[in-house]
Formats: sequence, structure tokens, C-alpha cells
Amino acid sequence: MNVPRGGGSPKGVPSAGRSAAGAHAAPAHTQVPAASTHTRTQTHAPAPQSGFVPVTRGASYSGAPYGAGSGVRGIGSGAYGAAGAYGAETFGSDGLIKVKKKKNKGVKIALIVFAVLLTIIVGLGLAFAAWVGSLGKSMSIEDEQQAADLKEALAPAVSVKESDEPFYMLLLGSDARGDEASRSDVTMLARIDSASAQVDLISIPRDTMVTIEGQGTQKINAAYTFGGPAGAVETVSEFAGVPISHYAEIHFDELKTLVDMLGGVWVNVPEGFSSGSGGVSLQAGEQLLNGDQALAFARERYNVSGGDFGRAQAQRIIVEAIIKQILAASPVEMPGLIGNLAGCVSTDLAMSDLVPLAQKFQGKNLTMYSAACPSYSYNVDGISYVCPMFDEWRAMMQRVDAGLDPNDKNAVIPQEQLDNAALGAAPNSPAPRDYADLAANAGLTTDDVAPEVNN
Repeated sequence: MNVPRGGGSPKGVPSAGRSAAGAHAAPAHTQVPAASTHTRTQTHAPAPQSGFVPVTRGASYSGAPYGAGSGVRGIGSGAYGAAGAYGAETFGSDGLIKVKKKKNKGVKIALIVFAVLLTIIVGLGLAFAAWVGSLGKSMSIEDEQQAADLKEALAPAVSVKESDEPFYMLLLGSDARGDEASRSDVTMLARIDSASAQVDLISIPRDTMVTIEGQGTQKINAAYTFGGPAGAVETVSEFAGVPISHYAEIHFDELKTLVDMLGGVWVNVPEGFSSGSGGVSLQAGEQLLNGDQALAFARERYNVSGGDFGRAQAQRIIVEAIIKQILAASPVEMPGLIGNLAGCVSTDLAMSDLVPLAQKFQGKNLTMYSAACPSYSYNVDGISYVCPMFDEWRAMMQRVDAGLDPNDKNAVIPQEQLDNAALGAAPNSPAPRDYADLAANAGLTTDDVAPEVNN
């Protein structure tokens, strides 16, 4: 599918804007001024020390509920360095000490959850990036056929090393349990803009109704089951109306391993639940979650008011908590932490791409916005789907593509994005286009998640 690039797009047929139907539908997010849709949290690299350094609990949090999307602003970069390994000293004929550098065997770096991948991207510092680069291997997709198919499906992109042009990346969390087929239980579209140090994370509910070629009407996570990474990229690209030029996939169960290695993560649980996923119960409020608890929180959808929408909210909360925790780790801890995360992530990006990209973010404050595709629950012949609110989704993607806060409904959308008929058009979704009454009477919408618990 030919769609415009993340930073700009050819002009097409002007979009109709928000329809009368959209005016009756329950909005996907609380309408708040742009200034209140993100939190400013300043994170600085701590002084080197031994032991686990948790995130400061006194940091302030504010802004819109996660269901309405949230932003985290001001995650700064730190300087993390690690020297190379050197062998025994020898003396040359000139009497000078000769130091022989040992060959550093490249190991496959796998960072869990997209949070860790984004942590590298947003800048752990020049020295740390150089250390990661010295490991010498990409987080490659092992299946050669899948890798070849993915390369064909991804949109042509200017090298991230040579261009500051924003780009879109698909982030999937595969959740293959036991002998089950792999499913993309976590689907997020990321827009990464190194020039403005901004990252947008947009959740797309796993049950979103789409049409998959040769398979008829399906839920969007089936695109991964039927077509692997390439199938997921093609489906999400068409649904969002943007070119996806990069891809990352994490192995869902490894979430608990990462969290435990970090000593847990501090999160504000919006809503308590009992005997949830894995028999775990959590109370609402700020708390330190271990790996099992974080995994249960990220998976729970039956015992929370927002259902699958609440689960997507929890996933974004965990992502942001992990980013903060990684950035709070000391330089002493960092090399061992990253080195022990092997086998968790697959991506088309090589370390030779990530290192210069990380350098572009160095010394800048990261602006992170999160949002969810405005949606409502819908039942067809006993099968539960999630359907997009098309007008609201189109407006959100116009804001995303323009680099605006996805949730700021008062933002002025540039004419370039207004003229781009592909943005948020979702032509591959057979969901009802006249959806106002359906959304108003739906069992759940993206408005129904519990509000974020503030400090």
C-alpha cells in the first residue's frame, strides 16, 4: 500500500473531518487542554554506586487519565559508559607496555518490552551507546523467510543514521503460551521523531475488526498468526494509513524477568482487582510490582472495568514505568542489566542503526505521548470484536502525523494532514461506518477505563 511518510505526505482528497455520527459517540478520551495531557518528570543520571537504585517516589505525576492518553515529558539522557576488555600486558623492543585488546564476541542483545528498545533510542548516552554497539550484533529475526517477508513489507526508509525524518515503527508483544499459536496480544504503533525528541505510543486493541486477505473478517492480532511480522505490518499500516518502516517484537513472558532484574517497577495501579491473571490480586494506588505482578497487571482484562481497553492502558503504564526504571539505574548496573537481557526482542534494526539514533536523542528531554485508538465493543454472531470510531481515529492519526498531542482535540491540524485521505481511514476494517448509536450503547468503549491514580 502506498501511504505517506511519517513526517509529511502527498496531498490527497481532503478528509470530511468529524461527522455528525462522531458527535453522538462517546469520545475516546477526556477533552483537556494540551498542557494538561502530559506529565513533566525530570530524570537525571544518578552518581555511580552499587546496588539497585529505584525511581524516586517523590516525583510528581499529573495529566489526563491513561484511558485518555498521557504524556511523559523530560526523561533526560545520562552518560553511561563501559570500557572494553583488555588482555595481559607485554613489553615491546622499545620497552613500552603493549596492551592487547581481547576480541569482544558479539552477543545478541534482547531488550524486553518496547520500553527497553525505546530506552536505547531515547539516549542512555554516547558512552553507553558505544558499548552496546561494540557487542556487534543486531536483534535479528531468526526465521530467514519471515525476515525476508518483513523486509518486503516494510516501507522504504531513509537511514536513521543519516536523517532526522520521523518514522513509524510497529511494536508487537507476542504471547505464545504452551503449545498455542503465537498471537500479538500487544499492538502499538510508535512514531519516533529524533529532531524534536518525541515518541508517540498508540495502542490498537487486539480484537479490532479487520479484513485479512484470504482469511475474511478477523481480529487484528490474527494478522500475526496468519502472516507473521510481515502480515502484522501490512495490516496495521493500512489500518492507520501510515508507512511502517521498522518493526520490533518482544516475547511476552519475559516481561517478568526484566521487571525482577530491575528490582521491580513503581506504578500507579488505576484500579484494584482480585484473583486476576495467574491468581494475582492488586490494590489500587502506587506500589512496587515484581515480575509476576507486572505481568498479571499487563494481562488482566476480565476483572477491570475497562476490559481489553483497560489492559491496553495497563500495558502503557508498565512501558513508561520500565523506561523510568531503566533510566534510573546506575552506570555500574547498566552493562550487566543489558547484557543479561538476551533473547527477548527481535527487530529489523541493527545496532549500527540504534547507536547513531541514540546519539541524536542525547542531551534532549524526551516527550512521550500515549493514546488508544478510539473504539467500542461490538458483537457479531456471538463473536466479540472491537470497532474503531472512524472519525475520531482519523482525527487522532492526523494529530499524530503532525507531531501534535494525539489527545488534544483542540489542536489545530495542519492542512497537509487534513488533505491526507489515508490517515486513519482504516479501509481494511469492515466495522459499521454509521456507529454513533452503536458506540453510545456499547458495553465498553475506550472511555471506560479507570482513571490514572495520581500521587
